[in-house]
Amino acid sequence: MRRCTTVLAATAAAVTVFAGTAGAGPATVDLPDAAQQLRTSAAGNAAAEQAIDRLLSSGEVPAAEQLALPAQPFQIPAESDIGRGGGPGVYGSGIALGVDGFRFGFFGGPGTIAPNQAGAKLEVVWLNLSNGRSGTDLLIEHNDVPVDTTIRTRVLDTGPGLVVAAVYGTLWHRWSVPVSEEHPDGFQYQLGTITIPSFGAVYN
Repeated sequence: MRRCTTVLAATAAAVTVFAGTAGAGPATVDLPDAAQQLRTSAAGNAAAEQAIDRLLSSGEVPAAEQLALPAQPFQIPAESDIGRGGGPGVYGSGIALGVDGFRFGFFGGPGTIAPNQAGAKLEVVWLNLSNGRSGTDLLIEHNDVPVDTTIRTRVLDTGPGLVVAAVYGTLWHRWSVPVSEEHPDGFQYQLGTITIPSFGAVYN
């Protein structure tokens, strides 16, 4: 139910979801094996290694389930210390976007994504299983308008094929509150720290 809710929310919230390449690559992916390969590709990046280790030890990656592709919202949502605003728990999901080129994004959390992300650092580590390319990139692009529900990477050159990725790190959120001495701009701010990364496999 949780994963289905995440996918439906992604479809409603991000109209720019990349549809994927019809007929490209295998019809299914073994997520546990893909996560292990991503962990290997992250060697030397301590933050990425720790994030993937938390994912692998969480029990969230299905042990024997193969998921049909293409599916551009990540199959496994993130968990964080603030969840969706009611305490630790389900937080949001990574997503692949493709209007002006292939990008990774993230949506979710309480309220909206704050325009000022100073002091936060949201990252994605990715691996193209089809060609071996890999990388780590920051999610820093966001427009402070109601229709923009994601924060995104720059355009990435992963090459075509099956790409696995995990989003981890921290992200500022905000929501409207009455103007006061404590909230002079009329917003409450909260920093979310991802405890279990959002992980998924997508086609480029």
